Amino acid sequence: MNYIEISVRVEPKEPGSDILIAQLSELGFESFVETDQGFLAYVQEEEYSVEELEFTFSDFSETFNIDFSSKVIPKQNWNKEWESNFQPIEVDSKCYIRAPFHQKKEGFYLDVIIEPKMSFGTGHHDTTQLMIRILMLLNVKNKSLLDMGCGTGVLAIVSSMLGAEPILAIDIDDWSYENTVENLTKNNINNVLVNKGDAQLLDGKAFHTILANINKNVLLADMLVYKNALEKNGALILSGFFETDIDEIKVKAKNLGLKYEGSYESNQWAALHFTN
Repeated sequence: MNYIEISVRVEPKEPGSDILIAQLSELGFESFVETDQGFLAYVQEEEYSVEELEFTFSDFSETFNIDFSSKVIPKQNWNKEWESNFQPIEVDSKCYIRAPFHQKKEGFYLDVIIEPKMSFGTGHHDTTQLMIRILMLLNVKNKSLLDMGCGTGVLAIVSSMLGAEPILAIDIDDWSYENTVENLTKNNINNVLVNKGDAQLLDGKAFHTILANINKNVLLADMLVYKNALEKNGALILSGFFETDIDEIKVKAKNLGLKYEGSYESNQWAALHFTN
């Protein structure tokens, strides 16, 4: 089966690229790679509709300047094309996130292997990197941890490498569940339980650390559930929203009795640290 590669140029690149990637993922696009001017997006040829793409981009024409081009990638060239565009990620010179076809790089405390299927899950997205930075600042060794909305499982894997246990990873999406299980195996991680579902699975459970990198609406709707599942003096780390959303989330957390510990920002995206 052939793939279609869409090369998208967007101004401003941030947050334009992130918003458009989220929209294209709803149209069947499977993979994304960041470029200097925007991103590349890949979709199976039979799933591609230029009319749907143009209609989606038209919704943002007053906010961003968007231009795109497309080309067909024959099936036999897919892996080569993908590998040539996908690059490893370095987080604070401590965590190296790579695909199975990349060589290990010496000098990093953490070496994480993630099958590159979606840029949001591989570590390319700012919110994922923010969460990893915070994780490396926390003491999670021998402490229970929840990765809510686990995606590829990258945060659960990093947490395990930092000594957290036991770990529960949850996602409502079938693909995320399967990919998390796959990536746990690739990293020889055996102390992470993966469940498919939503916040209802947290009833009766308690964790010292809860990570939730989802989106603002889900975080606001489920924050009480997270709070009830958080041990005394435990840490709740939230991301998946913009800097402009910080105040709204802080107000909600304060009303629930959570203590604000600090914020972290990158390219207009944010992460917040609370304690119980």
